[in-house]
Amino acid sequence: MPGGKADENGVGVPGTPEIYLYIQINLLSLYGKQQQGLKTTACKYHQCLYFTSNALARKVEKLAQESWKKVRLSPSHAYLLMMVIENPGIQPGRIGEELQLTPSTISRLLEKLEERKLLVRIADGKQTNVYPAPAGKALLPTLKDCLLDFYQKYSTILGSDESARLVRDMGTVADRL
Repeated sequence: MPGGKADENGVGVPGTPEIYLYIQINLLSLYGKQQQGLKTTACKYHQCLYFTSNALARKVEKLAQESWKKVRLSPSHAYLLMMVIENPGIQPGRIGEELQLTPSTISRLLEKLEERKLLVRIADGKQTNVYPAPAGKALLPTLKDCLLDFYQKYSTILGSDESARLVRDMGTVADRL
């Protein structure tokens, strides 16, 4: 592998940037879909963090959307709803901190979940507290099934050890940027 560590098959060594390129170009293999066009590693900007991280994010998003399809929620909506169910009365600012999303994005997600009668926002003076509605609470077992399905899909593709390392390393990198 040019410019990086690779094993005897030319595959990136775990824990190196090259493995992330290898992983992201193979994420959709679980579905037996052939990639259209060039592989990410063959593209002009394949050594650019912005380019490769966004290519990976798009593929992970597609995999996640497939997992949450049965509850008709986007992954962002599903994670937010699980957080509210598990922390009744949580404030939007805390949700934003935990999900690493801006206040405007949190407001938009909350609005959509409130429209679907999955949660309620209750003003308490200057603060707003968010609570799960009965329909939202009822979804928790299915949401957890979707989360498990997502984990199993990417772990099948990447392997459970490499999945855990990738998630840990990405979190560490995100903390440093």
